Order: sequence, then C-alpha cells, then structure tokens
Amino acid sequence: MVHENCGVFGAFSISGDNVTPLVIDCLRALQHRGQEAWGIAVPEKPPFKRLGLVSASAAEFRSISKKFRSHIAIGHVRYSTFGKSTLSNAQPIKVKDLCIAHNGTIANVEELSGMVGGCTFTPHTMSDTLIAAQRLIMHLDNNHSMRDSISILKGEMIGSFCFMFLTDNGSVYAARDPKGFRPLVLGIHEETNTYMIASESCAFSAVGAKLLRDIQPGEIIKLDKAGLKSELFAQEPHSHCAFEFTYFAHPTSIMEGVNVYVARKRIGQLLAKKYPVDADLVIPVPDSARPAALGYSEALGLSFEEGLLKNRYSKKGSMRSFIEPYGETRVEINKGIIPIKEVIQKKKVVVIDDSIVRGTSSHSIVRMLRAAGAQEISMIVTYPPIRFPCYAGIDFPSQEELIAFQQTSNETSTEKIGQRISKVIGADFTAYNDNSTLAQAIGIPEDELCFTCSTGDYTSLGIKPIFKTRKQMKGEE
Repeated sequence: MVHENCGVFGAFSISGDNVTPLVIDCLRALQHRGQEAWGIAVPEKPPFKRLGLVSASAAEFRSISKKFRSHIAIGHVRYSTFGKSTLSNAQPIKVKDLCIAHNGTIANVEELSGMVGGCTFTPHTMSDTLIAAQRLIMHLDNNHSMRDSISILKGEMIGSFCFMFLTDNGSVYAARDPKGFRPLVLGIHEETNTYMIASESCAFSAVGAKLLRDIQPGEIIKLDKAGLKSELFAQEPHSHCAFEFTYFAHPTSIMEGVNVYVARKRIGQLLAKKYPVDADLVIPVPDSARPAALGYSEALGLSFEEGLLKNRYSKKGSMRSFIEPYGETRVEINKGIIPIKEVIQKKKVVVIDDSIVRGTSSHSIVRMLRAAGAQEISMIVTYPPIRFPCYAGIDFPSQEELIAFQQTSNETSTEKIGQRISKVIGADFTAYNDNSTLAQAIGIPEDELCFTCSTGDYTSLGIKPIFKTRKQMKGEE
C-alpha cells in the first residue's frame, strides 16, 4: 500500500496571476516533508511529476512555469510509508476531471477498494490516494456536493488525511480530517491576491505570503473566482500528531497556534529539569534536535556546541535519513554526519536527538563520538519510546524494526526502556521524554495529541490493527 506523510500545496489567484512559480517555490520549502518525488497540477492538463528533489529539476522551472501557466494549481512532495518509489506513485494524480494530492494514511484501503468495483488491490499498481479519489468521484456522480461527498467518504475511511483537490472547472478544495492528525494551514500572497493552502506555514514564508490561520479539523475550504468558502463536514475530538512537533515539521512553521522552534526549545528546557546530566557540553544531532539542545544547555548552564555536522556538500548532505524508504540510503545519509574531534575529545557529552526509531543512527553516532574521544556519552531523546506502528501517516509501519519494541516489548517504565536502549546503542546513559512532559512543552493538552506510536492505543483511529512485517506492508511477500 502506498500511504503518505507528505507535503501538499494549493493556490488560487483572484487577480489571475500565474501561480505556478509560487507553487514550485512553496514545494521546495516543504521538501523536508518528502524527498522521493514531486508534482504539480493545473486544470485541463495531465499532472506534471518528477522523481527526486524539487531542486533537481531547477533547469526546467522556467519551461514548467510557461507550459503549466495558470492562476490555479496544486502541488505535492512525496514521502512514502508503504509502496515503491516510482513515478506512477507520485502525486498529484488525476481521475476523470479531478486532480488530488494527499497527506496521510488510509488504513482500510483494501476495504475501500472493494467499494470502487472490487478491484484487486496491489501495492505496485494502486495507492490509497487513488482509491480515495475513485470513491469520492462515485459520491460526486451521485449528485452529492463536495462537502457531503467528503463527509460520506470520511465515514468509510479509517486513517488520516489532508486532501487537496483541483477541478477542471477551476476550483481548489482542501479538506482536513476531523481528528487533525496532519497539519494544514491557510494563507494569502497579497502581491498576487492569491489564497494559499499548505501543509505548513513555512511554505508561505518562502514566498512572502501571510499565514491567516490553521484549517480546522473537519473543515473543507473552497477557492474559486468568488473567493474563499469554508464549511465543516465533521466535528470530533482532536488528535494532533506529536511527532510533527519534535521532528517532522519545519522549525519556522506555526501549527495549531504553536511555533515549532519555540516548542522544541521548551522541550529541551523541560528535559533539563527531568534529566539534569553532569556534563561538559551539549550537542544536537543535526538538524531537528538543535532547538531542544539549545534549550537543554541554557537551562543547565552548559556549553552548547555543534559537535556533529552534516556534510552538506555530499550528494545526500541536505536530506533527512528518517524519511528515506530504504535502509541503505539512510546509512549513506548518516555517513554524512561528521564529528568535530576538537570539540568532543575528553569531554562528557550530552547528545540531544529528536527520536530513536530503528536505532541505526543512534548506534552510529555513539560509535563516532567514542572514536572522536568523548569521555562520556549521554543520549537525551525528545520523543517518547516508539514501540507501535503508525497508521496516521508516519513511517513506523512494523514493530520488527522499532528498537524500543525489539528490546523492551513488555516494559512500561520510560526509565527502564532508556537503560536497555543505552546498552544496545553503546551510550553511558539514555533517557526518553514522556507524553505528559512533551504535551506540556508543546502547549497542547495531552488528550488532544496523538501518542499511538508510543502507547499502542489506537482509539483515536477507531481500529485494532493486525501488525504486519515491513515486507508485507511493502508488498514484497
């Protein structure tokens, strides 16, 4: 199955300006949400799609902007949690006169595929986005409005979604699931009188646009020549993804009224109170852990140093290892992290990392710090132990590769889990954040955040999943 936690973007210029260059620049700003493929769509044309980073197609930007000139467009950057990294799985996709871009995961896609004609679903030929689009069109063909069609589709699906739709008759629609698992925001580019909708507000900052507000969970927005129209299609208790705030989102973004950088720095400050390690210096694992490391060091009066740096001049130096789909690529990216021996040698070091998922990166980092002469290594992790698969759009698909589950499947104590993981990765001390401390740092009530990957409580999704191996999820067995 091809499930996504990606970046989506949509734009509509009321004054008729060409928005395609803006869409390309905004997709580049959302690149941290997906590195495998990107695409744009305008009315009455097949979507344009390319594999790899948006910047890799820089030589084509001028011709793309000319060929796909339009005052209305949507775009997508892809990060797959399931399925192959092929151009056919890139988005936006077009079904009849509707283009769709999706950020999220539809957990019951096989069941949903049966509703669109009983077709045989395979991870190589179909995606949850395609199935959802086909089902949505069935509802639209039955003379339901877009709002009512989304409401019906929502009742048939299990999972998370932020949908962006583009119609050939010249409208953009955006819909956010009523739990609010994934972020979605509304903005305006005043220079071109363009309404914008994006996964994160950092896309607006990249082009000088203004953030207006979050799109509310259960809200559907319509953009057309008449302007903006908003409706609610559902209301449910919120369950915002906590992992967005520690890793996935860009530090400049504002989500649910919370600046991500400020939240991450506050995480470090609270972790300093919880785990006041006796050390000489604090260093972050680049890049998302940097604000938390700064907060931790300031709270304890410790020196903050860039003891680990990414080699940004290598082929994959700017890429994020966690969202790469293949293990060998993640290893290659991690090789681009270089220790500064003169900073680390003979020092007691506190390393701040955003999470420990598979443990590969953590083990590698501890080993290189030892080789650089670190006297003592303490690992402080801003996210709680990840022990359960995610069915809301993050790449934690199988328990077999989650180190906290492998090593501590029956343990509930965060401290004891840290002790065990410390031995596995070779650190002198390892400590994890807990759900309540993380919620306090973010500034959102704990019961409005999703911690399923830590707790194994899938109540917010309404499912009791049957866990599968990665090969099964990837369709390789």
